[in-house]
Amino acid sequence: MAKDYYKTLGVDKGASKDEIKKAFRKLAHEHHPDKNPKNADKFKEISEAYSTLSDDNKRAQYDQFGDAGASGFGGGGFNGQGQGGFGGFGGDGVEFDLGDIFGSVFGGGGRSAKKQRRGRDIEIDIELDFKSSIFGKEEQIQVSKDSTCKHCDGTRGEPNSKFDDCVTCHGTGTVHEIKRTFFGQMQNAVTCDKCFGTGKVPYEKCHVCRGTGTTHSTETINIAIPAGINPGDALKVQGKGESVTGGISGDLFVKFHIKKHPKIVKDGYNLIYPLEIKLTDAMLGADVRVEALDGELTLTIPSGITHGEMLRVRGRGVPMDNRGSQRGDLLFKISINIPKKLSRESKKLLEDLRREGL
Repeated sequence: MAKDYYKTLGVDKGASKDEIKKAFRKLAHEHHPDKNPKNADKFKEISEAYSTLSDDNKRAQYDQFGDAGASGFGGGGFNGQGQGGFGGFGGDGVEFDLGDIFGSVFGGGGRSAKKQRRGRDIEIDIELDFKSSIFGKEEQIQVSKDSTCKHCDGTRGEPNSKFDDCVTCHGTGTVHEIKRTFFGQMQNAVTCDKCFGTGKVPYEKCHVCRGTGTTHSTETINIAIPAGINPGDALKVQGKGESVTGGISGDLFVKFHIKKHPKIVKDGYNLIYPLEIKLTDAMLGADVRVEALDGELTLTIPSGITHGEMLRVRGRGVPMDNRGSQRGDLLFKISINIPKKLSRESKKLLEDLRREGL
């Protein structure tokens, strides 16, 4: 029994191309297999109808001969075995690409739109000392990569060389590839590999980069490491990845590994500093000098402080921004050094204290 493609799409026989496209778009969204795998057969059916009725020659042949006349251009299904399946090849070995199809049907441009060339991203690892991770710093790093040729400034030609339109792409920077798909032939715009998408070629190629516009070298890059960086954090430096002629540079990602401090531990915006004090200082109180990350300070130990108690110094912790206008706190965790050996006189004094109930 002949297939009624007009009925499949729900349009009249005299429907315009826009009406056919609109009907297919609606049905394709409704019956797409991504929403429900059970839709595969229905989606195949409406796609087959659209591939025929959207092409003037195929439509005319279908109107004259019916289903038998149309079967020669895609009736075998989406794959070589005539079964369901999406992507790959149609029944006649025709390449089938949903990205191309829906780009043209739904207005997204698909793969026919020219894509701007982009250099490769680079990721490097660096090790920071603890203090630098807290307060940030300016750092110079060495990166080995493809960079814009300094001799020709990426133009690919010798200085003062003249340029002419590329004969391959006729100065457009792109060439068109034609693919056979389930819906017929489709064009893709790709970057011309003769002129690297610039549309121009030099009369005299640069002798340093040999006309490529880039050279592999080691570049020194200045980076600003923000305050309060954590282990495993990555800093993105835009445009400092590898360069590519006729396009934009990739990005540089710097991943940080932080050395541990022998004493201090970071806890959010606070810094925890374990501090051991003498028994007498714990009992009587004292002022002690402590070397913090950002300089020396005097810490007042109150009398009667207990083991494990915290003393807070406000505003001496981790900066909350690079200006350092606001900072967390510095927390001293007290541990009391209990002497293991006592002199005879010390023991007598302690025994006197015990007799007093202390």
